[in-house]
Amino acid sequence: MKKLAGKIQNSELEVMRVLWAAERPVPLIEIRQVLSVRCGWEDSTVKTLLRRLQAKGAVKLERRGIYSALVSEEEYKKWSTNAFLDKIFAGSAKKLVASLVSDGQLSEEDIAELYKMFNGGKQERK
Repeated sequence: MKKLAGKIQNSELEVMRVLWAAERPVPLIEIRQVLSVRCGWEDSTVKTLLRRLQAKGAVKLERRGIYSALVSEEEYKKWSTNAFLDKIFAGSAKKLVASLVSDGQLSEEDIAELYKMFNGGKQERK
């Protein structure tokens, strides 16, 4: 999974999002319709991206014109998060959170919610 996820490009990720949202094998025509509206892509672009994803082992042709994802959205998110942490914050989630806090990216409500998560849902002590 690690190598595969790293090979999924941004445009291919749009195709994967269509497959993940459907949660079932999806007909090519439906994929093309969604991506035509969302991205303005032509049929040939969608077909090319699906072929690339098949070659990478991320998508499976179930039967003629019907596709499904072989990589779950959760798997991809886990890999992407870890790759981001490794690349930008030397693998430190603490450094990521510190950066978000110092840059004002987290609201007081966000911080309170994170506090509860870190403490297993326990109430804040004062």
